[in-house]
Amino acid sequence: MADFEERRSLLGGEDEGSFTGRRAARGPGRSLPAICDPSHLLHRVVVLIFMCFLGFGSYFCYDNPAALQTQVLQDLNLNTAKFMQLYAWYSWPNVVLCFFGGFLLDRVFGIRLGTIIFSLFVCVGQIIFAAGALLNRFWLMEIGRFVFGIGGESLAVAQNTYAVNWFKGKELNLVFGLQLSMARLGSTVNMNIMGWVYSKVADLVGSPGHTALGASLMIAAVTCLFSLICALVLGFLDKRAEKILHKEQGKTGEVIKLTDVKDFPLPLWIIFIICVCYYVAIFPFIGLGQVFFIEKFNFSPAEARAVNSIVYIISAPASPVLGFMVDKTGRNVIWVFCAVVTTLAAHMMLAFTFWNPWIGMSLLGVSYSLLACALWPMVAFVVPEHQLGTAYGFMQSIQNLGLALIAMAAGAILDTRGYLFLEVFFCACICIALMAVVMLYFVDYLRGGDLNWSASARAKLLKEATSDAE
Repeated sequence: MADFEERRSLLGGEDEGSFTGRRAARGPGRSLPAICDPSHLLHRVVVLIFMCFLGFGSYFCYDNPAALQTQVLQDLNLNTAKFMQLYAWYSWPNVVLCFFGGFLLDRVFGIRLGTIIFSLFVCVGQIIFAAGALLNRFWLMEIGRFVFGIGGESLAVAQNTYAVNWFKGKELNLVFGLQLSMARLGSTVNMNIMGWVYSKVADLVGSPGHTALGASLMIAAVTCLFSLICALVLGFLDKRAEKILHKEQGKTGEVIKLTDVKDFPLPLWIIFIICVCYYVAIFPFIGLGQVFFIEKFNFSPAEARAVNSIVYIISAPASPVLGFMVDKTGRNVIWVFCAVVTTLAAHMMLAFTFWNPWIGMSLLGVSYSLLACALWPMVAFVVPEHQLGTAYGFMQSIQNLGLALIAMAAGAILDTRGYLFLEVFFCACICIALMAVVMLYFVDYLRGGDLNWSASARAKLLKEATSDAE
């Protein structure tokens, strides 16, 4: 799934609309217990727990096809191109919804109802997906993934809106880090447990097949149901806090104006190219990785799932640490360059050597985390604040378009040319991203930009700008 949790804190500063630091405007009477008081940290920790699990089901089920790649291919008698359609159908609705998810939450549904609706889409989509497998109807599975995709990305927007609403202030960055770690935990658990679930279900029904596959996916839908319950609880707690603190519903803060696209500077378009060319070599590879490790390295299915999930395992703890490092050092373009070069080395290692794949996948996990921390914040350095919503929406949109197209292309390449040619293709995508990073460095330098400034130089400039404004 797309990584925009890392950038949400850039869209808003401190304001009086958050729960942090506010006390209820209560008259005489007994004070609420800490755990029941929306202005108290203990109550907000309870809210945070539900907030983190809000997206757990979505992230758990997103990579169900990758965790059960061999089973899906065998039980449904599919080729790889058809298999990768399951990822493409997730991405297609988000080519459009990335622009309008925030608008729907702000102007149409409201944060509470919108979160519940998007959670329902995720839950219903997973159930349709599982039912398609049970009935051995692949077209129904594709519809399920499309419905799932309608809810998935927009639910992440809602999750971050809740975070800003409850924790804007000194706790917000920690909250975003915890939400991202929980998302990665959902992906990791899926990768390592779904194969075991399938084997147990196959034993119960008597043999492997589409019935066992559908039942396994239906069990996975329980995580989406759990996330829906979290959405309901969050809606209740937020409504209660609104009454006690006399506060309006939270809003995404995103302002989407398509006319802003014509004003985007050249560095932003280069950032878009880096984003698309980089991520299309990560997510489709993970989606197809299990069979790759079985065929090339003679891994067992359990070992293949474990090594395929290492990118997410590393990302969970590494993202906050690397984000802190980038914050303290600056030099975003250099860090992006390092991440892209390391990713290219990892793919070449997996493609052209028989070294232990844990090495290459671990490098991929670190570089993937580093790029997310360094690339996404750069958007805020090249566009004015009023264009941030449009810039990030457009970035998410073309990322999903690229993922949909490359998912289909990767499946076709694997069916006709094999894994070696597919890895060469991924290396070519990374090389394009690398050339774009070099171009970004020189374009930014010639335009006198600050993308590669140190953190201290950026802080000094901000201090001078603040002094001039005063």
